[in-house]
Order: sequence, then C-alpha cells, then structure tokens
Amino acid sequence: MTSIILGIGVVLILIIIIMIFRVQSLISLVRGTPTTRETTTNKVNAAMWVVFLVLGTIGAVWSAIAAADYFLPDASSPHGRQTDDLFWITMGITGAVFFATHVLLFYFPWKYQFRENRKASFYPDNNRLEVIWTVVPAIVLTLLVLSGWKVWRDITSDPPEENGVVVEIVGKQFNWEVRYPGDKHAALGRKKPELGNFDFRLIDASNVVGIDLADENSFDDFMSREIHLPKGRPVILKIRARDVLHSVFMPHFRVKMDAVPGMPTKFWFIPDKTTKEMRETLNNPDFNYELACTEVCGRGHFSMRTLIIVEEEAEYNKWVASRKPWLAENRDYLAKVPANLQEKALRVIGPGDGGAAPENADDTTAAPANNAAALPAKGAVKMVANPELSAQ
Repeated sequence: MTSIILGIGVVLILIIIIMIFRVQSLISLVRGTPTTRETTTNKVNAAMWVVFLVLGTIGAVWSAIAAADYFLPDASSPHGRQTDDLFWITMGITGAVFFATHVLLFYFPWKYQFRENRKASFYPDNNRLEVIWTVVPAIVLTLLVLSGWKVWRDITSDPPEENGVVVEIVGKQFNWEVRYPGDKHAALGRKKPELGNFDFRLIDASNVVGIDLADENSFDDFMSREIHLPKGRPVILKIRARDVLHSVFMPHFRVKMDAVPGMPTKFWFIPDKTTKEMRETLNNPDFNYELACTEVCGRGHFSMRTLIIVEEEAEYNKWVASRKPWLAENRDYLAKVPANLQEKALRVIGPGDGGAAPENADDTTAAPANNAAALPAKGAVKMVANPELSAQ
C-alpha cells in the first residue's frame, strides 16, 4: 500500500510540474514573444536534470537495500561461490561506470544550459581520449570474459567419477523423476555403484524413466521422490526430459541446466552445507533446499518442485541402504530380464514376496510383463495423447 501511495504521489507531482509549464507558456503568449531566448523554462528544465539525478539515485539505493532481504544466501557449493564472486565483481565494475557516466549525463545539461553570453566551443576530436576510452574498456572486458570462461570451464569439466554420486533427473509434465544406482554393486561384481542404461521405448506406466533391464547395472537402481545428497562429495546430475523442454534449477547450489527431450545433459557440483547447517546459519528451522523448473512447460509448471536433502555421508549411506531396488518393487518386470541374467537379478533383489506396488508409478496399476507390447522399431513413431491439446 505504501508503494502505491508513493507512486500516486510521484504521478501527481509530475502532473503539477507539467501544468506549471503550460501556465507559463500561456502567460508568455499573452505578454507577447520575449526578446531574450534565456527563459525561465530553460532554467527549470536544466534544474530538473539535477533533481532527477538526486531522486533517481536515492530511489535506486533504497530499492537495492529493500531487495537485499530477497537475495539468495551464500551458495552451498564451491562453484556457486565462484559464480557469485564473479557476478559481484562484474556488478561492481559495470555499476561504477554506469553511475559515473550517468552523473555526467545529468550534470552536463545543468552545467552547460543555454545562456545569452555563452558561446559553444568547437571540439571535433581528441585522439588520445579516444584511445583511452577504447583500450581501457577493452582490457577490463577481456579480463571479465576470461574470468567467466575459467569458472565455466571448471564447471563443465569432466566430473570426478571415482568418488562421485550419480543422480539421474528426468523431467516430465509435471514432476521430476529421480533415479539412483543402488548399493548392491558387489553382487554385480562392480567396485562402485553404476547407474543402469535407459531406453525411451521402454517407458510405460510403471517404468516411467525407461529403465533398461538388459543392462545388469540397472538391477539395483531405485527411484526416489526426494533428492538426497552427501555433503562434500561430487554429485553428477544426468539430466533428460520425456516430453517438453524443462530446466533443472537448484538455486542454493547455483545449479542451472536445461532438460531437453532427446538430448541428455549433465552438471556436476559439490554440496558442502547440509540442510541442518543451512537452517542454523539462516536461523530458519523450516528451510529446505529444492529443485525447481525454470521453463514454462505447461499448465502444471508450478508443481515441478522436489525436496533436496543434504546430509552427512554416513546418513546418506544409511538412506541408500534402506532403499529397495525398482526391480524388487516391480517383480513382474523380471520377465524382461534376459535369461542369462535372471539369476544375477534375483541375487540382487532377493527372494520375492508376491510383488509390491510400485512406489513411483504414474497410476496404481502396474503393466504386467506378459501383456507388454513389443518394442516398436527404431524408426517407428508412437502416438501419445497430449493432455494439453485434449484440454483445448
């Protein structure tokens, strides 16, 4: 309400100033054309430049201070802090130049306003000045670009696979699907967890990300409705989309990468502040990290949020150990496992109990393997109903 009142006040002041100028013009018209060209209107116009400069500066400073409460806290990843430092250095340099040039821009009309006894100087060029204002900005901008390139090069470098935690994030209208490699790698003869392959042609109501059971690494993969991350270890995000363009955004880690249908992308970072530590730092017991979508992907775009929990490595390992493989929760899909891998799959998922309802299915009915349609040929086109078009 205060902002509205201030806005109305500013508009009224501008209207009053305009009306004063109109009255002065009418008075001048009634009195006849003045003999001098140095009028009061000219002086008022010159003074208004200075007034606008002062009021504009005060407004900009007030706006920045008021908005500071909505700024993100310090980044919870090393690359995020590098990005923030680069941002504020760039803002400082460009902001100083912006302020200096605009002070001169508004000061000169007042300083050099028209006067009867003043004659303009003829100043066609100055080679030294032109070299200075060309070379200095070129050097500064080159340094800024190189600094940004170095940070971007580090961010997009190959992730440390040996100690990294792989998380697959799949965007679809209108939620995120999250897949992890399980901890049964020893039973698969592997030294470390490895995420199984996927095939988009295998996607159905239960297999929402197209897990390829012909790859034995997928036997212990599990799905989660939350994203759990260990503090201090590299996290490698494997990102893709099922339908339209989405965008993975984890603001507190300064992570942003598009999820593009048919073109997997990736991003890696190191979370170094647990959720508990951030709550204590911000004095906010309700704080949570989150994954959001920053592409308008349809009517349900607002619902594409997923909770992120950063915890100590021991807690993270305990959470992973508590998760059941997706195949163990969807035993009907054992029929899709190649015959020569059936025994290994059973060794990973353990003895069955008659099947369990899939945790992350889009509906409550799992698609039985014996009724599953054969995979379409690679060049075939599969028609899928679009709820967006149907609604129209």
